[in-house]
Amino acid sequence: MNTVLTIARLTLHEAARRRVLRSLAVLTVLLLGLSTWGFTRLDAEFGDLTTGEARIAASVILNLVLFGLSLVAALGTAFLAGPTLAGDIESGIALAILARPVRRPLVLLGKWLGLVVFGGVFVTVAGLAQLVIVEVTVGYWPPQPVAGLLLLAGQTTVLLTLGLLLSAVISPMASGVVAVGLFGATWVAGVVGAIGGVLHNDSVRRIGDVSRVLLPTDGLWRGAMHALQSPGVTGADASMAGHPFLGADPVTGGYLAWSALWTSVILGLAAAAFARRDL
Repeated sequence: MNTVLTIARLTLHEAARRRVLRSLAVLTVLLLGLSTWGFTRLDAEFGDLTTGEARIAASVILNLVLFGLSLVAALGTAFLAGPTLAGDIESGIALAILARPVRRPLVLLGKWLGLVVFGGVFVTVAGLAQLVIVEVTVGYWPPQPVAGLLLLAGQTTVLLTLGLLLSAVISPMASGVVAVGLFGATWVAGVVGAIGGVLHNDSVRRIGDVSRVLLPTDGLWRGAMHALQSPGVTGADASMAGHPFLGADPVTGGYLAWSALWTSVILGLAAAAFARRDL
């Protein structure tokens, strides 16, 4: 256990030194600044959130900004996870570490834990800052902020776990590109599935269902949207059904269990791939 915690601490220290962190900070500040302007304009337009249109607009803008934050987190964690294994192998650092009596699975687990803490803290701090901005500008506080932020952190954990698996078998840059590409493809598939549900087309709707099983990022994201948007907002207007930035249903316990199992399986596959990787 001490080995895992030591490697996790070193991974956090290394992540803090990378230029990716500075890029994440700049992108986050820009996004929060744009959201402050947007919610200020929303307050000038509606004055309060008593009308259905105002609640819908506030929920859509909040979820849109948080999607931007989750995308920033996805980019950051994916391109941090890539060099974590493949970069250490290519540079020879892994050979120096593993020359000592340190088991490879413990190294992988320590790196994974460090990245989970990094991604979780980033999403939580940035998301909480966004919620404070919304509260200050338009006086809106989401109904389930803790659940929403935890689901966003879970989404980040799922993606960085996938990034670790990819980094164990392909180059650092390629692993980041593939992970972010799959993240985007799953989100698009979720939008297509939601449209299929509105059109009562089971074949199209199934695209979203299958994609959320294969990669749980979109399912966790939609659960986070539902937790953070104004209650009943999707029922305020039939045209909002299938909206890409509104969550129709809360995430279920079964889906959370599947996401945890998926993450465990992918982490196990990453450990197996790393164990067979030539140093």
